[in-house]
Amino acid sequence: MSESKPSVLFVCVHNAGRSQMAAAFLTRLGGDRVEVRSAGSAPAESVNPAVVRAMAEVGIDLSAGTPKVLTVEAVRASDVVITMGCGDACPYFPGKRYLDWQLADPAGQGVDAVRPIRDAIEQRVRALMAELGIEAAV
Repeated sequence: MSESKPSVLFVCVHNAGRSQMAAAFLTRLGGDRVEVRSAGSAPAESVNPAVVRAMAEVGIDLSAGTPKVLTVEAVRASDVVITMGCGDACPYFPGKRYLDWQLADPAGQGVDAVRPIRDAIEQRVRALMAELGIEAAV
């Protein structure tokens, strides 16, 4: 891990749902004690509207979020890379910690289907923070 603070990259195919939610939770809960990135192997045009609504319910605004393309530089700059259904699209670098979170894809789902995914992501982010020794800001 970086000497100053850990860096985490969340990756899913479209960077429009799971990785956006995970990055938003870690940003909110970790504050300036962690560096957070998210990206997709084939980014969508915008963040999934049902994801935006589900996150708004817990006080996180993703309405201005923009899906980003996964780059080798983003992986190289991260201590922990968490994939969520992107298969082999994520580059592998020795010395990085890789985790694969098996979560349902919110693509094409309504807000009712997104809520349990959102809640599972928050629980995993909190567990990751505990593993990394990051105290929650809220």
